[in-house]
Amino acid sequence: MKNDQPIALSITIVNWNTREDLHNALCSIYQHPPQEPFEVIVVDNASNDGSVAMVKEEFPKVQLIANDWNAGFTKGHNQAWKASRGEYLFILNSDTITLSGSLQKLLDFARDHPEAGIIGPRLLNPDGSLQYSCRRFPNLAAAVFRNTPLGKLFPQNRYTRDYLMTDWDHTLSRPVDWVSGAALLTRRDLFEQLNGFDEGFYMYCEDVDLCYRAWQAGAQVIYYPDAPIIHAIGHSTDQAANKMIRVFHTSMYRFYRKHYAHQTPFYLRPFVLPGVILRASLFILKNYRDALMRALRLWK
Repeated sequence: MKNDQPIALSITIVNWNTREDLHNALCSIYQHPPQEPFEVIVVDNASNDGSVAMVKEEFPKVQLIANDWNAGFTKGHNQAWKASRGEYLFILNSDTITLSGSLQKLLDFARDHPEAGIIGPRLLNPDGSLQYSCRRFPNLAAAVFRNTPLGKLFPQNRYTRDYLMTDWDHTLSRPVDWVSGAALLTRRDLFEQLNGFDEGFYMYCEDVDLCYRAWQAGAQVIYYPDAPIIHAIGHSTDQAANKMIRVFHTSMYRFYRKHYAHQTPFYLRPFVLPGVILRASLFILKNYRDALMRALRLWK
């Protein structure tokens, strides 16, 4: 491919110690490429599992950016964006598998729907079941009930159902509040207008923030189910679970401060930060408890 050849699609992947997943993701891309010129850019965040050597040896066409520190998700993808040349950017996780025809279908849909600044494909679990990858913007009620002890007491509560958008047929395309950054197509001009991901989010909530700003800029966010991608959740973040819990809740609070604080009733504002800290603490304590129980079972 000549360097001056127009590129339709830039696929950007940020990797941290997911060598096998990354290998499988790249294989699937080259096995099921779009019909138009494309490029793949991998940003490696100081992996120590041989990821960089694997990309160099097995995927010479990939443009590799090897950081000597863990720059995080947002900075990594912004690095890739600035090195890319595609008309469209496809932000993709390393723990994904691209299926036949999906990349070209995304491009075709994007061109047929210029009002769509961001498009999210349907994400599937490895067993083929649906991931709820398009959602309504978060709110305090959803934070209270989503993946919390209170949510376990009331698993069918309307706040979680509303947030996950379980009330409609996910085989249909429609505008949505936000789509998962695990697989997210965006127009290059919009991404540049928004100045990429907000790097104040190390990771988590950066996709919510990007979609929120896209809507504010007058671009639609659309869920498109006819270009499925398989996604195995959490293979990278599971390596440092408690740290990621802290990072997630820090990002959640940043999103609140950035977009919601001004519209929150004054009498609720003092409770938001303690509530975020309590929520994170409950998750971390549960992890410690589960680890202790596993150790006791092994000891017995």
